[in-house]
Amino acid sequence: MDQVLLRCIIVAIFILALASSLTLASDPSPLQDFCVAVNDPKGSVFVNGKFCKDAKLAKANDFYFSGLHIRKNTSNTFGSTVTPVNVAQMPGLHTLGISMVRIDYAPNGGLNAPHTHPRASEILVVLEGTLHVGFVTSNPDNHLISKVLYPGDVFVFPVGLIHFQYNIGNTYAVAFAGLSSENPGVITIANAVFGSSHSIDADILAKAFNLDRKMVKNLQSEF
Repeated sequence: MDQVLLRCIIVAIFILALASSLTLASDPSPLQDFCVAVNDPKGSVFVNGKFCKDAKLAKANDFYFSGLHIRKNTSNTFGSTVTPVNVAQMPGLHTLGISMVRIDYAPNGGLNAPHTHPRASEILVVLEGTLHVGFVTSNPDNHLISKVLYPGDVFVFPVGLIHFQYNIGNTYAVAFAGLSSENPGVITIANAVFGSSHSIDADILAKAFNLDRKMVKNLQSEF
């Protein structure tokens, strides 16, 4: 078996095992073996926001995803790409309270920009490269907790807190992360504040961030 693929499989199993211990913090425990999510309400039971396929009709592909061994293109604004495996990609995850992602980072500054997961804690393991990671505690302390990670290192981001990963090395970096929800959600701070579908009034943001109104308008135009 290809060594890269083997490492990915080992890391994936490790991540999901760690994430499973966090599930009590988010999604409720199921009362059945599983609930494969389907869009068709006919003859289905509605559980935790989605309809369940008849268990007798479940197939292996409902619990399967392929491709996390493939390096993704990071030629974008932030120099990173997240490949999720949540209930949208694997319907068998519904009600199980876990999901995972692969994150690829470009050399010399690839960034998974500051963001939060409103419904999940996250545990991350570095497979390749060197990452500066951290999170900020809630008000009033707003204390930054950060560390440089190397291959094999693990770091946890508590549910709802703003966190980031930044590639400080000159090679590509890869990390896998497990999350304690089938659908953890993500709010990228800059996108939400400056790129909302209906722009927040520039005067509000100027006062909130102690910026010139013109600067705020320029930032909004970038998103």
